[in-house]
Amino acid sequence: MTRTVLESATKTVTIGFDEPFCVIGERINPTGRKKLAAELEAGDYSTVERDAVAQVACGATVLDVNAGVVYNSNPNPNETEPPLMTAILELVQGLVDVPLCIDSSVPAALEAGLKVTKGRPLVNSVTGEEERLDFVLPLIAKYNVPVVAISNDDTGISEDPDVRFAVAKKIVERAADFGIPAHDIVVDPLVMPIGAMATAGKQVFTLVRRLRDELGVNTTCGASNISFGLPNRHGINNAFLPMAAAAGMTSAIMNPLALPVPQAKIAEKKAEVEAAGIVLPEGMDDETFVTLFGLGSTKYKPGKEMEAIRAANMLLDNDPHGAEWIKFNSANQGAAGAAGGRRGGRNRRRG
Repeated sequence: MTRTVLESATKTVTIGFDEPFCVIGERINPTGRKKLAAELEAGDYSTVERDAVAQVACGATVLDVNAGVVYNSNPNPNETEPPLMTAILELVQGLVDVPLCIDSSVPAALEAGLKVTKGRPLVNSVTGEEERLDFVLPLIAKYNVPVVAISNDDTGISEDPDVRFAVAKKIVERAADFGIPAHDIVVDPLVMPIGAMATAGKQVFTLVRRLRDELGVNTTCGASNISFGLPNRHGINNAFLPMAAAAGMTSAIMNPLALPVPQAKIAEKKAEVEAAGIVLPEGMDDETFVTLFGLGSTKYKPGKEMEAIRAANMLLDNDPHGAEWIKFNSANQGAAGAAGGRRGGRNRRRG
């Protein structure tokens, strides 16, 4: 049975067909997050600290770390990204003890990360592009670490799943030439947006089964890609993840969090309530208010996707006796009960 072993300083996470679905937290990534990018360029790591701790608390067992900031002061990532990657990895390792995924398209940043990361990290990523194969595979062999293999090559990303399978097979075979075993290759078959390609879901389920049965490799994906551009993305993601797990997918790079309700939304809702003539108990704190009106929470909580994954683990018999499912729901019910019972006191700070 294929098992991909990741390690931190003291913890081991195993990705495998008979293991619980591995959640790789995606939020330490400035791509599309202008505020985070600006903070990192300014040497402010407060959001990274919050996201690292919150993702682990909400169920991520591995954290992806991406330092791909294009500095306004220096647009050359070959110069800026290696030291930034080093700084973030060292910071995160001081906050949480879970295996890390070093995520970069800059070769020097990958090696800088491998030099400081404790244990056995996952590297993200290698593709079927010749230049990438020539650099990344020797690095993987040198440090004896597993790698995410993305199913595109010098011709680009194919919409044909047979082509994507062929690229994955090529990477596995080339890796073997460097002594890298198939169990250290985690293939990303590239999930297409279902809004642009109606067969995207069916395609990836079929492809994952082939990767498991014919190549014997573990798989991962950017889970939110499936719902890109569509309304109620969480609803689609919640259906996709258990179906992907049932098809044989063993991990996903995803957001495990339900983000705190913004203060602006709380203020807007309070104005609506006041305009409707509803009188709230004096001193009601924000957490009780948002819980009462179904807005979410003022704190980081596990997202609905985490609920779907934990249900899938139980249904696929990767959660013995449903222990984790029971623990997960007991914790959430306890938190909801505590919030509902609060009256008075100071407003709670956002987590």
